Amino acid sequence: MLAALGRKMEITNIGRYKLSFDATQFSIECPLGTAKFSGLATSRLPKLYVISVGEKPIYVGITKQPIRNRLRLGWTAKGEGGYYGYAWRHKFTAAHLDLWCHTNPAGENDCLDIETVEAELVYLVRKSGQWPLFQTEIHFHPSSEVHRAIAAQIGSIYRIAP
Repeated sequence: MLAALGRKMEITNIGRYKLSFDATQFSIECPLGTAKFSGLATSRLPKLYVISVGEKPIYVGITKQPIRNRLRLGWTAKGEGGYYGYAWRHKFTAAHLDLWCHTNPAGENDCLDIETVEAELVYLVRKSGQWPLFQTEIHFHPSSEVHRAIAAQIGSIYRIAP
């Protein structure tokens, strides 16, 4: 669990998953060798996910949906509302998905903190060289030391320094 500084924001690392895919379908291999997400990955709590290839983040996203539902949307989108799904599914056949869950979100806008961590993490990726290759959207909010500390802890997995 990642907890940052004085403010209590609990981010639980759910795990690393292997994705195998083509442009129309995907399969997952979960940490315990199963093909199913479970626990917090299936919850409606805010989650941050990073898609990486060769230990380089190519996409950072958030969702409140169960992660399988979010991935399915990324594979089946047909452009309604301007969303065509994950562009990276057309360029690669395998990737890692790392997943974290914000287990104690605050009140009304329960995605605000995780969106802020998402933006800070994308910024750290950019500072280390270039924007994530397939990042298409980011929501910026004023951040605190808590958000930046959590982003730095996650970034360290990919050897990204603040």
